[in-house]
Amino acid sequence: MSIAQAPFARRAATLAALAFVHALPAFAQQAEPSAGTLGEIRVNANAERETATSPVVGYRAKRAATATKTDTPLAETPQSVTVITRDQLVDQGATNLQDALTYAAGVRSDGYGLDSRADSVMIRGTEPSIYLDGLQQNSAGWYTSTTRPDPYTMERIEVLRGPAGMLFGAGTAAGVVNMVSKRPLQEVQREVGVQFGSWGRKQVQADLTGPLSEQWSYRLVALHRQADTQVDHVPDDRTLVAPSLAWRPDGATSLILQGFWQKDKTGSTSQFFPWAGTLLSNPNGQLPTSRFIGEPGDGYDSDRKSFGWQFEHRFNDQWTLRQNLRTSRNENDSDYFYANFFGNGADVPPGGWSVDPVNQRLIERIYSRTITRTRMTGVDTHAEGRLQTGAVQHTLLTGLDYSRQREHKRQGAYQYSVIDAYAPVYGVDVPDRGNLVDQPGTTQRNIGVYLQDQMKLDRWIFVAGLRHDRATASTDGGAKETTTATTKRLGLMYALPAGWSPYLSYTESFTPQAGQTAAGGLLKPLRGEQVEAGVKYLPEGVPMAFTASVYRLKEKNRTIGDTTDPRYGVLLDETRNKGVELEMKTTVARNTDVIAHFNYTDADEKLGGMPRRQAAVWAKQRFALAGISGFSAGAGLRFMSSFTDQSGGSSGPRVPSVTLLDLLLAYDTDTWRFALNVNNATDKTYVSTCLSRGDCWWGARRNVVASATYRF
Repeated sequence: MSIAQAPFARRAATLAALAFVHALPAFAQQAEPSAGTLGEIRVNANAERETATSPVVGYRAKRAATATKTDTPLAETPQSVTVITRDQLVDQGATNLQDALTYAAGVRSDGYGLDSRADSVMIRGTEPSIYLDGLQQNSAGWYTSTTRPDPYTMERIEVLRGPAGMLFGAGTAAGVVNMVSKRPLQEVQREVGVQFGSWGRKQVQADLTGPLSEQWSYRLVALHRQADTQVDHVPDDRTLVAPSLAWRPDGATSLILQGFWQKDKTGSTSQFFPWAGTLLSNPNGQLPTSRFIGEPGDGYDSDRKSFGWQFEHRFNDQWTLRQNLRTSRNENDSDYFYANFFGNGADVPPGGWSVDPVNQRLIERIYSRTITRTRMTGVDTHAEGRLQTGAVQHTLLTGLDYSRQREHKRQGAYQYSVIDAYAPVYGVDVPDRGNLVDQPGTTQRNIGVYLQDQMKLDRWIFVAGLRHDRATASTDGGAKETTTATTKRLGLMYALPAGWSPYLSYTESFTPQAGQTAAGGLLKPLRGEQVEAGVKYLPEGVPMAFTASVYRLKEKNRTIGDTTDPRYGVLLDETRNKGVELEMKTTVARNTDVIAHFNYTDADEKLGGMPRRQAAVWAKQRFALAGISGFSAGAGLRFMSSFTDQSGGSSGPRVPSVTLLDLLLAYDTDTWRFALNVNNATDKTYVSTCLSRGDCWWGARRNVVASATYRF
């Protein structure tokens, strides 16, 4: 039985787009309260010295570093960038990276719905590269070479949309999601808190920072959680500790040492259920979103440790040297059953309901176990020079970065069994659960050198950059593949006096691809090119940030599976993707914060399922109740249009559009914060995606989290 569309879903995208255009003058006029009205005044001690990594009060950051690797105003950045601040993460109750990106323009944060193994984020039609403090989290492996990050450890998240090969080397054409860690502060800020929520969620957390002396400061972020999920027998337990220590001997030098440990115990909420029984009709009705067809005791556990530093030394007013380094170890134990998704679709070849094609109750499932140990080291060293030649001001950046990832796997053979998906009976013994075989180890290395110049001449801003990379992938006892690539970027911007800044940019990317074609040739690197034009509106003295952009993104050599032999890949000559994005963040009359965006994506059908239209709006109102100030209420609507996945040469069923409601109620004092967050408040049951290969993925049901935080 299909899921009904929301009655007002079709209108949401159009209304959001029109609201952007018509609201700008009104918002600008309402930025200051009218005579006789005293709005709430919030003071930010760091307002005069906001940087690309410092705390920000409210939702609107003015500066970012991801798009240039320098601390640059967003008004002078000729590319689309979204910054999710700490305040936004707290207000919207983000419990994972997908939640944190829900209201970011150009992003589909639930590409594979509810998935306890990974954050399935898509930007402009494909998966971005994930970075932490400017260094890549992992360079290979979709699920088993990293651990899901926790928003509680983050000061902000920066989303750079479009290719970024000139800055970061090997990566996708989608862009970069760069998470910025909380760092030691010189002023005392301490908090402890608890959370209670849906599916038995119980969490305790702490964030402590402050000075140890005039030169030293510290920060300690920690949490412990015990929880279940909307899927039976799948926990969501986590323990993490993130200590950091900063040394600032003078105004020219700083060194931040960062440690990290995180241990997760979960399973797989992704069951890979067939079309029939999720999106399409089944004689037995719709499968419950809580249905689990594995075995109790299945697990997807990870343990991550890392250590690194961020060093900066300013030699003089012109030159600064920086180095970011991190080394990490991750162990993942993937030990679970899932439905055999091959052939769950219309043709029903072996797998899926094919073992019970008439009654459609019995489903074939696969058991697999893999223990993956990954070690990765990344280091980025660059020099920044602020120079002037005649009337032209230059911010020159030259650097070298290097990364190495070593991965070892122990893997068992696939085992097949049958279970009644509508009345599961557990207790199947897996005879070879511990019979694992060592796989050949793999190593990936990448080294790149880059040069970038940001130039300003009066109101003109010009950015040009060039980078050369050498990426090598090798397997123990096997072949070595080396890819070299040169990528570039160009950007032009003009800053008008009223705060409007039109811009035009060109960027490139490359991604090495392991494997070969059926003919025996090696897969060529995936290369991306993007042309983007847009305008930004960030007026001085007005709490407004608005960006409108159009883009055309082209990729060459994208790989899809060979339909005749899944061991090999098929290179597509070219895929194209174009779209329009609108994004606004503003404060109205000092008491109401508003975030809104609208995306239109016209993606090549070979790229997979991507809704053409997405829109979202979030507003938070601060108010007094019975003469007591400190109350706030927020509400958000998220809309996604219907779409069909046509990747892999076949077509899946049409996934209906959906509109979801999020709510917030909070009370703040100088020392306490009490909040209630409700995501998907109407508890709408919906399918996030149905893949052409035959399986569907459920979206997240209603999630309620009550929190209490004490600041001291």
